[in-house]
Amino acid sequence: MRSSGDGTAGGAPGRGPGDSGPYPLQSNAADHVPQRPAAVPSSGGAASMASEEIGYRGPTACAAAGITYRQLDYWARTGLVEPSVRPAYGSGTQRLYSFRDVVVLKIVKRFLDTGVSLQNIRTAVQHLRESGFRDLERMTLMSDGATVYECTSPDEVHALLQGGQGIFGIAVGVVWRDVESALSQLHGERIDTGETLVGSNPADELARRRNRAG
Repeated sequence: MRSSGDGTAGGAPGRGPGDSGPYPLQSNAADHVPQRPAAVPSSGGAASMASEEIGYRGPTACAAAGITYRQLDYWARTGLVEPSVRPAYGSGTQRLYSFRDVVVLKIVKRFLDTGVSLQNIRTAVQHLRESGFRDLERMTLMSDGATVYECTSPDEVHALLQGGQGIFGIAVGVVWRDVESALSQLHGERIDTGETLVGSNPADELARRRNRAG
C-alpha cells in the first residue's frame, strides 16, 4: 500500500514496499513505483482495447464523471486532470479526454466530495498516472482525510480500518466500470479521424467497424 499526504494520520510513514501493513504514497512516487505496462480490467475485451482509440469531448466527460464544466475547465487549467488526447489550443478548439482521463475525473470528484485536500488529491492523481493504472480491479484508494492510501489487497484495507479512524474508500475498478457504463450511452470521437461514434457503446461500434473492414 502507498499513500499521499503528510503521514500524520493512519498508516506508518517511512515504510517501504517490502514491509507489512499500510504505508504512505509519497509525492515523489516515481522514485518508489516500478513502471509497469498499463493494465485494464479483464472483463473489457475488445471494447476496452477499442476504447484506447476513442476520445471524449468536455461535455461528455463531465456527464460521465458527474462534474460541472466549470470544474473540468479549472482542473485542466491548473494541471490537475488534463486531457491526454487533445488539449484546448485556444478559442474554438475542443479538449478531448481519454477513457482513463474520465476515470480520474470521477475519482477526483469523489475525493472532493469527502473533503480530501486538493494537494493530496493532486499527489494521488500523479501516482495513478505514474503507476500506469496497473492492477485496477484490485486497487482501492482510501483516505482518513489527511492521507490517501493505495491498497491492493484486503489485508491492507483491513490494516487501515484497524487504526480506528474514519476511513472511506474508492474501489478504482468499480469507478472504471461505472464510467464505462456511462460512456456507453454517450458519443465518442475517433482519435485518428475525428469521426463521431454514437452510443450505445462507441467502443463496441469501433470494434464492429474494424471487424467489417477486416
